[in-house]
Amino acid sequence: MKVNSLGSSSINVSEVCLGSMTWGTQNDQQDANAQIEFALDRGVNFIDTAEMYAVPPTPETYGTTESIIGNWIADNASRRGEFVLATKIAGNGLPWIRQGKDIDAAAVKKSIDDSLTRLQTDYIDLYQLHWPNRTSPHFAKHWPGMLRFSEVDAAAHEAGMYDILCALDDAQQAGKIREFGLSDDTPWGISVYLKLAKQHGLPRPVSIQNEFSLLHTKDWPYLIENCVHEQVAYLPWSPLAGGVLSGKYIDGARPEGARWSKAQRLGLFRDTEQVNAAVKQLAQLAADHQMTTAQLALAWCAQVDGVTSTIIGATTLKQLEDNIAAFDFDLSDELLAVMDKLLRSYPMPF
Repeated sequence: MKVNSLGSSSINVSEVCLGSMTWGTQNDQQDANAQIEFALDRGVNFIDTAEMYAVPPTPETYGTTESIIGNWIADNASRRGEFVLATKIAGNGLPWIRQGKDIDAAAVKKSIDDSLTRLQTDYIDLYQLHWPNRTSPHFAKHWPGMLRFSEVDAAAHEAGMYDILCALDDAQQAGKIREFGLSDDTPWGISVYLKLAKQHGLPRPVSIQNEFSLLHTKDWPYLIENCVHEQVAYLPWSPLAGGVLSGKYIDGARPEGARWSKAQRLGLFRDTEQVNAAVKQLAQLAADHQMTTAQLALAWCAQVDGVTSTIIGATTLKQLEDNIAAFDFDLSDELLAVMDKLLRSYPMPF
């Protein structure tokens, strides 16, 4: 398993990060235990979670995934040093989490303490802001014209970001977190945090995790260029575009128990005619090269310059095994050229 530096930090992470958002809904404690142990045995040393999980987010499932991971840690205390543990503070908008209010210093302090309790650990390796207080072009808000940036009070947001950094600095000094990162943010968000960190001697973001896949490449090249030159690790989430790049939803198929057969908080916004057409072609291309559609998508993601570690999730051990195996594939220049043509044909299918 290839290992990369986590941005400007001294932490090294595997090129595969084990995602956990289904633990507590589609997967139970036993499933999670098996996935953690399987991933560690395969050289994965990076696990990502969030206080908001499991998904879809509900008051009943809030914190469940962290608690499941915490149970494993409690039963395997001697193995805590084998992996990098990342979690996230939820942003605004969910009324059952801090009344849906913005992230501020007080929220950071409480959220870290609560996560540490649920995770049954003394420290969090990477603490991330799940989404910014301002509206960002994520979660189906990425189309041009959906956001009016001229109406944003940038100075007020910058003051709030400074407040957050001070709280993160306190947590870092107390040994509760090692590093901090962003999620679902933009080049402006990265640059402001970097500027404030430098001006005030506060923690700098070492990573950002955003949605990125063959069907959703809006961060490439603009945000990824920023990451490479500023030493901010880029961590793609949903590299299979909500599971559609597995090929299992082609032509409206809805396998029993699969994510798209369940209610979705934001709806099935990735389910479009263009997505279906693109995935059909990718599925044939994968079959022609003796790969699954998911493996082709994950192998492509890993070879993008600037990608540090790709967050993968699975509901079965077989899926996890197949997905991890994707990172052993070396895509030829010829195959990448074909995929480039496909990307140009479907540049923004959802």
